[in-house]
Amino acid sequence: MAAPTQLQALLQVVNTLLQQRRYHAALAVIKGFRNGVVYGVKIRAPHALVMTFLFRSGSLQEKLRAIVRATYTHSRNLACFVFTYKSLCALQSHAQGKTYQIHSFLAAFIGGLLVFRENNNINSQINMYLTSRVLFALCRLGVEKGYIPELRWDPFPLHTAMVWGIGLWLFEYHRTTLQPSLRSSMTYLYEDSNVWHDISDFLIYNKSRPSK
Repeated sequence: MAAPTQLQALLQVVNTLLQQRRYHAALAVIKGFRNGVVYGVKIRAPHALVMTFLFRSGSLQEKLRAIVRATYTHSRNLACFVFTYKSLCALQSHAQGKTYQIHSFLAAFIGGLLVFRENNNINSQINMYLTSRVLFALCRLGVEKGYIPELRWDPFPLHTAMVWGIGLWLFEYHRTTLQPSLRSSMTYLYEDSNVWHDISDFLIYNKSRPSK
């Protein structure tokens, strides 16, 4: 019974430490790193699984290795960014005695430069995802602050039409400018559907399997 008692005592010490307000900033950084790892795995693993088996060629071992590599890169980068961002925010607040809005921008600016500066597929997808949402948010903020007049009609249908129109025009005539995963998806949807040989690659498979 000694082992469970020692474990309970250790857990009690840890829980007591977690309740100490003076360590809150440092502990928040650690939990932020943990959440970055978990969220990165949740987001990237299913996406990598689908995209790899849908579009990537190679052996099963190569595909599984690619999934693990993509998941590791995404979760590592996200965890490192959260760690850097929360650390820099805490340091700025401690140094100046209070929190200012500029702290968030500076911490994220430096964190983004350190963590996401490499131009690879993972970072590109993350940045493109964030770019679209930042632009939407800035437009809403502009309306809230009165810098952009609020329209009396819903601009969403026009925005939708423009995005799809420009997107497919780029794919048909300037596809090398598109991000690789988007290009692969569009190729599958709009180009592969132009080719078939019989019922097998018309309904069952996207492409006919090579004869043995």
